[in-house]
Amino acid sequence: MSLRAVHICFISLSIVLAFGFGVWAVRNYSSSENLTLLALGIASFLGGVFLAGYLFWFISKMKKVEPL
Repeated sequence: MSLRAVHICFISLSIVLAFGFGVWAVRNYSSSENLTLLALGIASFLGGVFLAGYLFWFISKMKKVEPL
């Protein structure tokens, strides 16, 4: 597996985990009303969106790079 593929897999997994943690935090906030959980959930969703943007940028940049 190439370094490019490992990077894409790692970032994709990070996106899934960020959104999963965000869902978990927001669901727990609704039952406990702890503002820390809400802040963590929102930060996690924003991190997932940032990572998704980074993944699309990385893929488009790698299309322009010639393979070795």
